[in-house]
Amino acid sequence: MTHARIAFLFPGQASQYVGMGRDLYDRYPLVRTLYQQAHEITGSDIAGISFTGPAEKLKQTKYTQLAILVHSVAIASLLNEQEIKPEYLAGHSLGEYSGLVAAGSLSFEETVRLVSLRGDLMNEAGKRRPGTMAAIIGLPQSTIDEICHESTTKDESVQMANFNSPLQTVIAGAVPAVERAITAARTAGAKRALRLAVSGAFHSELMEYARKGLADAIGKAPISRAKIPVIANVTGQPVVEVDDIRSLLIEQLTRPVRWAESMERLVVEGVDTIVEVGPGNVLSGLMRRTHRGVSVFNTDTIDNVSGLGEALGANNVEK
Repeated sequence: MTHARIAFLFPGQASQYVGMGRDLYDRYPLVRTLYQQAHEITGSDIAGISFTGPAEKLKQTKYTQLAILVHSVAIASLLNEQEIKPEYLAGHSLGEYSGLVAAGSLSFEETVRLVSLRGDLMNEAGKRRPGTMAAIIGLPQSTIDEICHESTTKDESVQMANFNSPLQTVIAGAVPAVERAITAARTAGAKRALRLAVSGAFHSELMEYARKGLADAIGKAPISRAKIPVIANVTGQPVVEVDDIRSLLIEQLTRPVRWAESMERLVVEGVDTIVEVGPGNVLSGLMRRTHRGVSVFNTDTIDNVSGLGEALGANNVEK
């Protein structure tokens, strides 16, 4: 039997949906404890908002990020109880925080506090310097970079924010600049160019207010050396040392998410099995399209979680 080399991927904002985590909450005391801790720390009923919505409330950044974090950490904890151990961890934007909990670098309680603050600061940054984001599909990054440069003026900037795959890039910036870039991308032959339903220009210079506010909290947070390497969004490279983790988390708010590079690094490291840990299937879908030789699993629901060990065992036999 060949031993699978596993990486856990943790989703970010936009993977949430009403009802997420309810089946796990009903079954496992461990999961109920995590939701209760989040409630006590933040004063927000994350369980209620996650399970019953309404969707518009769950979409609010201050709730979305916490809901995804708790759901993701709950699943990672259940997988750990099954002795399913990853060799690498990676998380998209917010998901990097979930990964650091799984790596033993941040406590769950401290991460809830940081993510709650992060959501509030990002929301406030979006009010102070209004912006938006858009997904551009079907154009090379060099073309999109040129489009962003041409769509930027002295007072209205737009830049690449998420390198999700070789042909899927998200841009972020001032609303008029993003609209100009969308028009230019369509003219250049993009398969799709559409605005995203977000409250700000995340991972761009317009998040500078949030970066400064979060820097102080991250600087004071108790962070430990990671027991499992975490692929950092900012560099696309694995990190384990405290100083690196701290500085890259601060930079993350205003720097692009190098997701395609992160996934490429996992493959180079010999990872052959990906488990998306948390709501939705965005990250596993990207992986399936770009690295077809890698086995991909989702662990969104109780059936996925309870059946993963058996599925991995069967996959190893096949290999």
